Amino acid sequence: MSTRIDLPQVFHLGPARLTAGLDRFRRLDLASHTHVHPPLPRPTRDDLLDLAEHVDLRGRGGAGFPFARKARAAMAAADRTGARPVIVVNGSEGEPPSAKDRMLLARSPHLALDGACLAAAAFGAEEIVIGVTAGSPGEVSVPAALDERDLPCPARTVCLPERFVSGESSALIRGVNGLPVQPATVRARAAEGGTGGVRRRPTLLSNAETWAQLAVAARLGPGAYAAVGTTAEPGTVLLTVNRPAAGPLVVEVPFGTRLGDVLDACGLRPGAGVLVGGYHGAWLGPVDAVGASLSRTGLAELGGTLGAGAIVALTADTCPLGEITRVATWLAGESAGQCGPCRRGLPDAAEALAALATGADGPAALEDVRRALGSAQGGGACSHPDGTARFVLSALDVFARDVEAHVAGPGCGRPVLGVLPLPHDEGARLEVDWSRCAGHGLCGVLAPGLVRLGPHGYPASTTIPVAPWQEHGARRAVNQCPALALRMRRPWPPPGRPR
Repeated sequence: MSTRIDLPQVFHLGPARLTAGLDRFRRLDLASHTHVHPPLPRPTRDDLLDLAEHVDLRGRGGAGFPFARKARAAMAAADRTGARPVIVVNGSEGEPPSAKDRMLLARSPHLALDGACLAAAAFGAEEIVIGVTAGSPGEVSVPAALDERDLPCPARTVCLPERFVSGESSALIRGVNGLPVQPATVRARAAEGGTGGVRRRPTLLSNAETWAQLAVAARLGPGAYAAVGTTAEPGTVLLTVNRPAAGPLVVEVPFGTRLGDVLDACGLRPGAGVLVGGYHGAWLGPVDAVGASLSRTGLAELGGTLGAGAIVALTADTCPLGEITRVATWLAGESAGQCGPCRRGLPDAAEALAALATGADGPAALEDVRRALGSAQGGGACSHPDGTARFVLSALDVFARDVEAHVAGPGCGRPVLGVLPLPHDEGARLEVDWSRCAGHGLCGVLAPGLVRLGPHGYPASTTIPVAPWQEHGARRAVNQCPALALRMRRPWPPPGRPR
């Protein structure tokens, strides 16, 4: 994947809090940061916990878990074990339509560090760890910011591979601990330490925006913080609005803002439907999208989710089913391949979607999609199967007329324009040379979860995406193909390595 050297553009509807100063400065170093933001208070442990509870600060990474509850659990574990906690800032964004945390760490790194340092000082932390994506602007911006400021405890930056699952909390903690960056197969609460924490310490982990919101709330106080937003969800939220043929736009809005107003301000129309929450989010029809309240409660009433705040409006000139198939195929390859839903359920669903998009198998293909995703839900080692199922199944409902056209045979007649953003560089792929392939079928035996054979023993696809966990089987198939009809093609340079 390409090195991310671009700095996302920003603007705001309502007060500029997290985006303050970014209309004047490309990046806020410590001098400009202290000019834009007032001095940071030094609350006690109880004061900081009460503040987070009073404003109902919730994680902005997608799950929306109450920060105060997580922090109190970490403090209870620290008191019980005598181990000092570790503060972790999750700045790893492996999701193509999301750029808000990348923007914060690139353009306003001290705001997120303010929140982490507040907690580290109040909670007596042993260390602050900031996880960033390798090759992203944060890889340079965050260490530079750390060098500029006084810190309450040691701090370091950890670079993670640019993959969708790298931002999952247990995957990040595994990476910090020097283990493979993939979700833990046994669920353990990071706040309680043990196997779920950094070096077995109680670990307080939140994403970059959450830490920045904590710093804003500490400066403003609960009353002023709640001056915007809704009664149940005070404050502002960062959104990533994706624009066709343009870079993503990070927008700060008060909770409760109408989605239609945000689209208008960005020069967009709802088109055929709007995705809210990114690739683990849900689709809304155009009418629902325009009137939707951008809050967890408002979107839940429509069957949606705010997630990490990524928004994509699907233009009416592209094939919805083809777009969904592209993303579902990519999501299947981005899994860690540790459990049945990821090893079989998501690839099976992507294959059935591809058949449906081309008009093959009709109703049977649609039923195969629903069956594969139904079996994938609720049984994964992490939330990846559930989030992927929500993305696809909500699309089948919102774009039901287009799906019917593909079930009937010829399809909707529109091209696939690639409106839904995906990485520009492809991952490893297995390619079939049809001039050599003799239909022995050995590849399907050596890599059964990767190569699907047609009714006559030939591979069903000419080019097959290979996830990292599938590479061993792919190499076996290449090396043992009796007709030498297979080859592996890899991107260069490897993902995460700067060009």
